[in-house]
Parts: sequence; C-alpha cells; structure tokens
Amino acid sequence: MAPRAAGALPAGVESLDALAQMPGVREACRFFARERRWLDETHLALCRIPAPTFFEQRRAEWVARELDRWGWETRMDRAGNVISTLPDTPKDAPLIALTAHLDTVLAPKSPEDIRLDANDRFRGPGVSDNGAGLAGLLGVARAVAESGLPDFGRGRLLLAATVGEEGEGNLSGMKYLCRQSTLAERLRSLVVLDGPDVHHITAEALSCRRYEITVSGPGGHSWSDHGTANAIHAMARAITWYTDQCSDPGRAREGRTSFNFGVIEGGSTVNSIPAQARVKVDLRAESPPDLDGLSTLLASTLERALLQENERAVSGRVTGKLKETGWRPGGKLPEGAPILGYVRAVDSFLGIRSHLDCASTDANVPLWMGLPAISIGAGGQGGGAHTPGEWYSTDGRELGLRRVLLLLCLLLADASGQGG
Repeated sequence: MAPRAAGALPAGVESLDALAQMPGVREACRFFARERRWLDETHLALCRIPAPTFFEQRRAEWVARELDRWGWETRMDRAGNVISTLPDTPKDAPLIALTAHLDTVLAPKSPEDIRLDANDRFRGPGVSDNGAGLAGLLGVARAVAESGLPDFGRGRLLLAATVGEEGEGNLSGMKYLCRQSTLAERLRSLVVLDGPDVHHITAEALSCRRYEITVSGPGGHSWSDHGTANAIHAMARAITWYTDQCSDPGRAREGRTSFNFGVIEGGSTVNSIPAQARVKVDLRAESPPDLDGLSTLLASTLERALLQENERAVSGRVTGKLKETGWRPGGKLPEGAPILGYVRAVDSFLGIRSHLDCASTDANVPLWMGLPAISIGAGGQGGGAHTPGEWYSTDGRELGLRRVLLLLCLLLADASGQGG
C-alpha cells in the first residue's frame, strides 16, 4: 500500500464535518453535553477510591463494574489492567486502544479529601492526574455503548485502564499490555489520556531512569565515636556535588534534562552516627546520550563522596551501592505519522491550538516499540499535579471528549483501511 500523505484523512472519511454528523458520532458528541452532571459525579466517585501505585485493585474493580454495566465485555489481565471490548469484537480484529492510568502519586485518606470548592473546582489528590483521564475514558465508553459508532470495517475499539504508570510502577501495566498480553499483536495504535490539557500532543517519549543509592557505615555514638565515617555525611556530599555539576550552565547537553532526589532516609536517633543512608533518584532526558551521561555522573559522584568521607574519617569506612530500580524507555513518532495528521486535523476542525511536546507517560512504551501512539488530555483544566493541592475544572471537558471521539473514529477507519 502506498504511504498516505501527511494530513490526509483515511479512506471512507470525506471530511471531519461529515464524520461529526454521522449517526452514532453525532449522538455520542451530544452525550458529552447532555451528561455533564453524570460525568462530574463519576469523576468524583472514582477519585474517592484510593489507588496509589501498586494498590489500584479497588479502583480497577469499580471501573470494571461500570464498564460491565454499560455492556462492555470486561476483564482484568495478569498485570491488573482493566481490559474492555464490545461484545461484537472479532477475535482477530485490529485494535485501537484508548487508555488511561488508574494509579495516583498521592491518595485520599478519606472520601472527604476529594471535594468541590466554592468555585466548583474539584480538589484533592489525583483529581487531575489522572482522574481527568480516567473519567474521560469512562465517558467515551458510555457514549459509544449507548450511541454506537459507524462501521468503519474491521477495526475495533479497546479500552484499557492501566496500572503502574506513576513513580516506581515504571509503566508496568502498559509494558504488559503492549509486550506480553494476548492482545499485543493486534494493537494498531494507542491514544493515552493523561490529565486534562488539550493543548499538548505528546508524541515524543521522555526517557527516564530511577536509582536507589545506599550508603552503609559502622555507626556509633555521636560523642564517644565522633570522627567515625558517617553514612549521611557521605550521602549529603554526593547529593550536593551532583546537584552543583548538573546545574552548571556550562555542562554539555543535547536537550533538556532533569534530576530529582525524591526520597531520603537514614539514621535512627539524633545522638547516633547513622549506619545507613538511602536516597531515591529520578533522572530524565530528551536525548538518550544525555541520560547515559546523567547516570555515569551519578555513579562517579557517589564514588568521590565515599572516598572523601573515608579520607576524612578517623575510624571506620563507608561503602555505597547504586541500584537501578526502574526504566522508562524513550521514542518518537515520525513527523509524517498518520496519527499526528489525524489529531492535527481534528484540532483544526474544533479550533484547538495544540503543540507537540515531550513527556513521560504510558505512551512511552508503544513509542519505544514503534507503535503509533500519542498522549493527550481528556479536556478541562487542572494544576498542582502530584501535590495535596491538586485541582481540576470541568471547563472544556466536552471539547476534549469530542476531540478524543473524532480521533478514535479516524484511527478505526485507518486500521480497517490497512486490512488489519
């Protein structure tokens, strides 16, 4: 088959205006406006079920029950992902996946932690990341179940609410879906809903590595053993040196990079020389060579800090261990990828001014594998992600969901035109 021109619509779709007026599509778009209250109530309900990374099961079960109620055939896969297709999906149909991650960085301690403020904004951990994306997935699921979609051919829609996207989950749910599940070979493209913002299209995966550093020493009494090699002193020196070197504006780099010492632990009491210190580190880079450089620098800086502490100490020695605890692969869509042309066409049709960006999302995995994938927002506005002050506003949710629906229709038509 000859390659499709960039920006061209798939066979069977004359124009986006005609697509938006097709039976099923028109009704589904109207659903998003008609069922605003239901969407808001669903959003609040799912966010009130705690789902920190590695503990998503209760929320996953709730999502599965909702999908079952609307007529989707739903199951939990071995990773813990919620997987749904419509009952008429052929066993060999090419699949277009709409996904959203279940887990959150912070979790509500009680249902009251998720609330509406005086301005009708949602407040509480996870309401934006990824309450917005998950509510969007459920909204599309119910709209499609009740309205139906035109028959574009063999392509079918797959819904996946994934586990392990945040933190040390390291994209475990998406890795399973794309690499190990029985559906992996049938995936043709993936649309990842992450947060609310409709103005970005994540088409480049930000690569990331996570490390745990442990420094161990003999410990001792703060007075009588003063001068003994100190694990926390060595760790503090390593963090300071690394921060100074990475922040040096003269340091050579190909693109944007970041580092974060996110968790630090050690010691037992104020008057004891600590026998151990531990820190968790997150390194990110747009360029793989830059990420390699950050990792190499981390190892050499740790060695220097250990050497300095041991030279300074009058007794005892400290030792260190650097362990990689997670990896998020990088990848990038080619500029002429049809999925990019489709989302840009939809954005032009809806009046959305979007731009390409690079971020770390569930889309990292398919992009790394060469599968067409993007991550976009589900509509609305939000902020304060990964903090107790996280918030979400429903303004613009309907526009975001119409965007998702029209994009899915184009991808379904494209998958069918490829002959599966």
